Amino acid sequence: MAQVDIVGMVVRDMAASLRFYRLLGLDIPAQSDAEAHVEFVTPGGFRIAWDSLEMMKGFLPDWVEPVGNRSTLGFKCENAAEVNRLYEQVIQNGYTSYKEPWDAFWGQRYAIVSDPDGNHVDLFAGL
Repeated sequence: MAQVDIVGMVVRDMAASLRFYRLLGLDIPAQSDAEAHVEFVTPGGFRIAWDSLEMMKGFLPDWVEPVGNRSTLGFKCENAAEVNRLYEQVIQNGYTSYKEPWDAFWGQRYAIVSDPDGNHVDLFAGL
């Protein structure tokens, strides 16, 4: 059976995108900012990858940049206070809030921010 191994994203500005994900705790080397393809491996072995628009169009010349959000990345925080802290850190660094932290009816502290390409990123923790 195939295994889920990697989530890939296409980005307009690699450096801006990686700065955002570093704020969320991903230890991505600074020299990666100039690369066309970057991968980060989580401690659990799952990979997240970023490809520049140029790279994507290099092997898929008919690729069209999508509009709207159909998926999100979720970052599990240690607790509700960490959700609030991380949300504030992201916003104070100039990134966009999609939904301020709230206590969700399903029992989690939850917030949604947008990365530089408009992808929604969920921050959550159990209450």
